[in-house]
Amino acid sequence: MKPRVYAVLFLFCALLFRTGYAQPKYNVLFIAADDLNNDLGCYGNTYVQSPNIDRLAGSGIRFDRAYNQFPLCSPSRTSLLTGLRPDVTKIYDLKEHFRERNPGLVTLPQLFKNSGYFSARVGKIFHYGVPSQIGTNGLDDPDSWHQVINPKGRDKDEEDQVINLTPNRGLGSALAWHIAGGADDEQTDGLIVTEAIKLLEKKKSDPFFLAVGFFRPHTPYIAPKKYFDLYPPATVPLAREIENDLDDIPDAALFTKPPHWGVKEADRRKVHGAYYASISFMDAQVGRLLDALKSLGLSDNTIVVFWSDHGYNVGQHGQWMKQSLFENSARVPFIISVPGGLKNEACGRTVELLDIYPTLAELCSLKAPETLGGKSLAPLLRNPRSAWDKPAYTQVRRGQIFGRSVRTERWRYNEWDEGKQGKELYDHDKDPDEFYNLAGKEAYAGVQKELAALLKKGFP
Repeated sequence: MKPRVYAVLFLFCALLFRTGYAQPKYNVLFIAADDLNNDLGCYGNTYVQSPNIDRLAGSGIRFDRAYNQFPLCSPSRTSLLTGLRPDVTKIYDLKEHFRERNPGLVTLPQLFKNSGYFSARVGKIFHYGVPSQIGTNGLDDPDSWHQVINPKGRDKDEEDQVINLTPNRGLGSALAWHIAGGADDEQTDGLIVTEAIKLLEKKKSDPFFLAVGFFRPHTPYIAPKKYFDLYPPATVPLAREIENDLDDIPDAALFTKPPHWGVKEADRRKVHGAYYASISFMDAQVGRLLDALKSLGLSDNTIVVFWSDHGYNVGQHGQWMKQSLFENSARVPFIISVPGGLKNEACGRTVELLDIYPTLAELCSLKAPETLGGKSLAPLLRNPRSAWDKPAYTQVRRGQIFGRSVRTERWRYNEWDEGKQGKELYDHDKDPDEFYNLAGKEAYAGVQKELAALLKKGFP
């Protein structure tokens, strides 16, 4: 065959790949952060240093309105990895394993495993108690993986050196930190990347689904000293607060009582900076992964997904951590980079972590279960401004009652105990900090009625 014919065939095949009539067999690098909010450079926070997550955002689509389904580790991760809403899985706490109620479910990594991919996990993907279960399997799902690795670093060994500003709270839910000595690769997250790179080197010629789950920035906020040096407490910008902010917020909406758990401003600056130090440390580990992907020649055929299991309050409304329906807790950082796809684009549509499962299945031409609760984001990956009217739903449990929320591109509407313990309505076009609860105000009665119907549709 003549060279010109070879060239024509090559161009024809390339055109097929680009237009979607034929697809390469993509690998998937599935990166999870723990308790990470949107305080990142690529999301507009100019104080926090996150150059590697920013670099990943520059190579793909950054979703600016992405939301978790339950702002607590196990319910959120279970929902994402099964593709089902919490009211379907019935996982609302940190103790019950989803297989106890749903033995026959096919998880996202299990779908890849069943489809001829090498499926592996390093670190936290399904729920682990942090820091108590670091180095164990936690609530992992053996059916999902061919191989699992559970590193344990010096952060676990040095727990007795952690400073805890809220000693009445368990270490995994405390305002607590430790400035570590040594190098990045002595920490659990550093060891996780070392092991993940070994797997990439070993499996680079085979299709793989590699899930890499970091433990940071989950409390206790631990990182080597150089990351703490980036955030001197005196320079840390605290969350904006206004007088009488809590007067129009239902009591059920508040997780942190009293506000800030009574921690004074000077100490809040220290712990806030420690949270950011943990973010920058974790970001550096993301950079090691991306560098390895490139050096091994895998960037051109590997989809990279970066997500956090939920957001995180750092003082907004006097609240800390998760387990609330405020924007900082419900919203998550979420980035997808597809080889040959759009680069450095932002999508403002409301999407859910629930959508990841059907999206990856479609991108990799796998047949997903028909029961999935999410929707493939493939149209938004092709055009981030495509028409899209899907809202996002988030819920949380307070004892025996639920708070439930619906988020559109403009509005957030919440009901606590089906409205019996309060309602909230926020206009994000005018009030992105959610300071002014418009629920019950006559001028917004029509909007509230419409959103109440939309909420009921998501929680029938």
